[in-house]
This record gives sequence, C-alpha cells and structure tokens, in this order.
Amino acid sequence: MKDTKRYGQRGVSASKSEVHDAIKHMSKGLYPKAFCKILPDLVGGDDDYCNIMHADTAGTKTSLAYLYWKETGDLSVWPGVVQDAIVMNIDDMACTGCIENIVISSTIGRNKSLIPAEVLKEVIQGSQTFMDKMAEQDIYLTLAGGETADVGDIVRSIDVGITAFGRLKRSDLITNDILDGDVIVGLSSSGQATYESSYNGGMGSNGLTSARHDVFSKYYAHTYPESYDPHINDELVYCGSKRLTDTIEVSGGKETTIGKLVLSPTRTYMPIIKKMLAEYRSGIHGMIHCTGGAQTKVMKFVDGLRVIKDNLLDIPPLFQLIEEESGTSRKEMYEVFNMGHRLEVYCSKDVAEGLIETSKSFNVDAQIIGRVEAAEKNELIIIDDKATYTY
Repeated sequence: MKDTKRYGQRGVSASKSEVHDAIKHMSKGLYPKAFCKILPDLVGGDDDYCNIMHADTAGTKTSLAYLYWKETGDLSVWPGVVQDAIVMNIDDMACTGCIENIVISSTIGRNKSLIPAEVLKEVIQGSQTFMDKMAEQDIYLTLAGGETADVGDIVRSIDVGITAFGRLKRSDLITNDILDGDVIVGLSSSGQATYESSYNGGMGSNGLTSARHDVFSKYYAHTYPESYDPHINDELVYCGSKRLTDTIEVSGGKETTIGKLVLSPTRTYMPIIKKMLAEYRSGIHGMIHCTGGAQTKVMKFVDGLRVIKDNLLDIPPLFQLIEEESGTSRKEMYEVFNMGHRLEVYCSKDVAEGLIETSKSFNVDAQIIGRVEAAEKNELIIIDDKATYTY
C-alpha cells in the first residue's frame, strides 16, 4: 500500500509499526507499561533491584552534521551528535526513574573515505565532553569504551549509536501507571536551559529525515549525493528553499543559522527529572519521552484512557519553519515532531505546580498541557489553534 505521508515516503516510520509487529510476541519485561524494558537483577541477583539496558542512535542527524561540516568546516557540530545519541538513551531510562549508575558504550560506523580522522576524534571525544557537563549537574555516567568500525560499504557517511546500562531499586521505578484524573505537565524542548551553552531549537533526534529534506534546498542533493538515500522520490529530496547558513530569528530577537538551529543537540532533562523525583516522586504516575511517534508516543503506555492535550506550549520557530517549508499537515507534524515539548509528566494535580516550578528553576518552560480521563478505548485528542486531531 502506498504511504501517503511524507515521512513514510522517505523510507522512515514515526510509528515504527513494523518493528512493533516484529517484537509483539517477545517478553516486555517485568513491567510492560514501563518506558523501557525492565529486567530482573541479572547482575546482582537481588530481587529488590532491576536492570535496564537500552540502545539508540543519533539517527539521520549525522547526515545534517556532515552537510554543515562540509559546507562550513565547523567541527563543533560533531560533539552535539554524540550528545544526541547519549540523550536518546538516558532520557528514555530516566522516564523509568533510572537517573544514576548508568554505564554507556558507543558503536560508531563510518565511511572512512568521507569521514576523516579529525571528525572521528570529535565524535569519540564527544562522549567525555557530555559526561563532564552532566557531572557538573550531579548526573554521573561511566564510559565503558565502544566499537568503531570502518564500514563504507554499508554506511554512507557516519552512524553514531550508544548502548546504556543501569541498575536501580525496584521501589524507585516509574512504571507508567497513568490514571484517570491525572494532569499532564509538558516540559519545553526549546530555549536555553541553565546547563546549556546556547539556544536550543528543540529538534531532538526524531524527524530529521523530513526536517532536512523539507527545509533545505536541492543544492545539497546535487553537491552531496552521498548525504541521502537515492531510492527516495526526487520530488521529496531537499525540496525546501533554505541554505544551511541562512539565518533565522529565535528567542529574544537573537539570530542563528538554520543549520545550527536544526542541529541543536538533543536536550537532556536528566537534571530536572532528578530534582523532580527527589521532591515529588509519590505524585508522579508516569513519564513519556516524546521521541518516535512524537505527541502520539503516550498511546503505547495507556490502557482504557483518553489523553487530551488542549493547552500546548507555543510552537517554536524551528517547527513553524518546517511546517511552512513542507506544507505537511498539522496532524502528521504531531506524529513526527515534538512540536515544542519533548517530556511529559503524568501526575496528580496537587504536585503539578511544584513540577512546573522545578522545571522553570532550570530555565525550561513548563505548563499543564492536558489531562487524562477514562474511556472505552485508548484515544488521543490534540487541540490547537487550527483544529482538533484525533488518534
């Protein structure tokens, strides 16, 4: 069946339906609704503890970093790509309550003909750079090494992946027991947190294939054919109007290049989550990292509930730009992009304001963006200034 969505026509999937179909008969771990698979304590053999192992990559964000580096010679984009891969792991794990004693290992595949030693050095050292930043926030990660392979036959430029392992007490777990009557606190994906060095456009590491091709011009297809899949319909390849070095106005009248805006390193919420759990753990019933599936992600973790999001944060300039350049329907945008908040906390109403204050203390905007109610079947309703969207 022909895929009518732009994202699917580019050979990618927001819902990952084929993956979920492939694993539907496999064990979901000790707590099936938990955001990550929870395993028995295979390391210590203690029934009071559990283990989590998680793997993820920076996705096609590496292709955009490659373009920006080739066009500008700016090596500073590469450590951000490593941060993307790490955060896509540790923030998923944080949604289960795992915020300490995390070990990470990297898997890098590169095309040596296109990715030279100076780029590889930035990528490898990027893990330590991010770990040092997190240590300043009392978030401690341990690097266990990794694998770097020259696999030009199968990798067009470079692929950056991270595997993470954690051990924690079962009593500290968040298992996504989302309840009728819960409110939803959304934490902004854009702006500049106290622990970030520059404005963050809010991209994260999902939807990059569409963002790259919808925003940037055909010039990049002609100049860097190695940066995309030649099987994609040419009409969907770099079909935007922008160049990487074009500028855009963001918060407070500041300007940045569009390339750097889309390449904003994926924000980690770990420092905020750590403080939230320390102060409001009993009132938190679930946490959702709005990654693959974006605003529809929560539907994989509820049962007999209607999730209503009717008070969303303002859409940041980056996602406004993508929408304008692509003409993608708002309904599909919510399935592909986080659209302004990438972390949701499902909680009792009495702790919501405390969670919001905690987030804002790190200069990350937050607000109650919706609520949960009982329903005969799972349903998500998103209401914005344009329409109502039902999933």
